[in-house]
Amino acid sequence: MATIFQSPFLMTDFRSFRASAVVLRHTDWGEADRLLTLYTRDQGIVRALAKGARKVTSRKAGHLQPFTHITVQFAKGRDLLIITQVETVNAFLPLHDDLVKTGYAAYIVELLLRFSYEEEGANPSIFRLLVETLDRLEKEEDAWMAVRYYEMRFLDAVGFRPQLFECANCGREIQAEDQFFSFTSGGVICPRCGSGIPNLTKISLEALKYLRHFQRSSYRDASRARPGLEVQKEAEILMQGYFTHLLERALNTPGFIKKIRT
Repeated sequence: MATIFQSPFLMTDFRSFRASAVVLRHTDWGEADRLLTLYTRDQGIVRALAKGARKVTSRKAGHLQPFTHITVQFAKGRDLLIITQVETVNAFLPLHDDLVKTGYAAYIVELLLRFSYEEEGANPSIFRLLVETLDRLEKEEDAWMAVRYYEMRFLDAVGFRPQLFECANCGREIQAEDQFFSFTSGGVICPRCGSGIPNLTKISLEALKYLRHFQRSSYRDASRARPGLEVQKEAEILMQGYFTHLLERALNTPGFIKKIRT
């Protein structure tokens, strides 16, 4: 069984270790190197240097594109981890060939990066959700379901699960009628409470039903849902509003997705 290190930057008794990872982004470094940000199953967010990756003759370059699921060998450098070996598990090539799919893949990665930081340690459930969602985006024609399911499950994993079954103000069970949603309270507000609380967003019974379904169901069960276009739009706007509130700033990728889809 492989040894699991909680954070490679805090360890002093190892020189090399192997990890399963997804490439989140890369930037040029020096004249020929590439600095990678990866999400690993056993360490969480990791930054590492791929030496010579920008050279035409590099064997690493093709394995280190964003969204690629890889197995990677790290060595400890003076300031950064060094990628010494890398193998592709799944390149998810359709995500690079279709600009809309690229946009959605970039969106789920942006969410992960905004809510994550180095040294926070492993979260295998997020890693599994990330890989599964990239696979769904690759295979499914319509990304709406995969993205909404990712959002709800991701909020669970990072500790911001929205309250959808009881009023976030009074605690009463939500009834089968249109409701309100409070970004500040992190959940649904019943009509009785909603009349006296400012800055609420309306949420229809249909949109609420689907968000609840995603929160408590497996993806196999959730994917049987067939929401109409208006409900899809409403749920998407609501989720974007919630993320903007939590992050105190808007995400970049939704604007890009909207632009390429029009």
